[in-house]
Amino acid sequence: MRRPTIADVAREAGVGVATVDRVINGRARVSPETVQRVLAAAEAIGFRAAGLIRLRQQEQAAPRTLGFLLQKRSVPFYQALGAALTDATREATSIRGRALVEYLDVLTPERVAERLLDIGARADAVAVVAADHPKVNEAIARLHAQGVPTFALLSDLGAPERAGFVGVDPRKAGRSAAWMVARLARRPGKVAIFIGNHRYIGHEICEMSFRSYCREHAPELQLLEPLASLEESALAQEATLNLLKRYPDLVGLYVAGGGTEGVIAALREHGGHAQVVTVCSELHAETRAALIDGIVDVVIATPLPLLARRTVEAMAKSLQGATPEAQAPLLLPFDWYIAENV
Repeated sequence: MRRPTIADVAREAGVGVATVDRVINGRARVSPETVQRVLAAAEAIGFRAAGLIRLRQQEQAAPRTLGFLLQKRSVPFYQALGAALTDATREATSIRGRALVEYLDVLTPERVAERLLDIGARADAVAVVAADHPKVNEAIARLHAQGVPTFALLSDLGAPERAGFVGVDPRKAGRSAAWMVARLARRPGKVAIFIGNHRYIGHEICEMSFRSYCREHAPELQLLEPLASLEESALAQEATLNLLKRYPDLVGLYVAGGGTEGVIAALREHGGHAQVVTVCSELHAETRAALIDGIVDVVIATPLPLLARRTVEAMAKSLQGATPEAQAPLLLPFDWYIAENV
């Protein structure tokens, strides 16, 4: 079977051979629409230089700014996520991208919406970590009307106009956490659940899934009402100390959201952690040390490089006009760590 030639590409794309030659060799500027037709034709017939044509398309494309609005800069997890998103944007082959990473120190819905509109005015596409709230969803709708696609990151949002969601599967995370607590708990007793905020859809699903597993497989565990840390370590530390004092039959802690550092500090301070199975989220210096010291039993972690790559790919796809409607949620597998594999 003979290999496709430039003439075959030209015929498939409905253009002249000279046009294909200009695209491949960059001899003169060709309209983006024509370059896309030539690329599609080359890929359709298996032309050997299709990769080079795609490279020329990227070189010709205007640079795009991808905005990332994350939560508190002081939290190690968000520092690592910001670095991963910057790297993924720089290394992306589907877009000439520049990462604009900003952090939220005030998490009120009004402030999040304000910052979202601000970064949206300076970026071509945006990804945001936020709690679900009408004010945030309204800001997403306004950006959508301005042609700026907005993606939910880590925790989904209820905005119909959001362009997509990228994060780990919260249902599997919650049920897996329950499986771990049920298997490791040495006796029946009470289990406490921490979430960052009652409006985080991801945390809500984690909690419901944790409860669903326990109803089905571990009825001997009595689940307490969830506690919201509001992403504040001090609140989580105080709440954990109160739990340990109030419930001597506490056998498990599941931290689905923020405040992990406070929970760890309380367990270290109290010293009764050996009797409490603790499962928390995200691997960083604090949780790694807690695993090694036996304070925390299991960490369920977001694979940051994969999350960053998938997010940038989805944002690039939305800017190429390939998906005018919202993309399907990208649910990623999670990693899990114990003291023996960190």
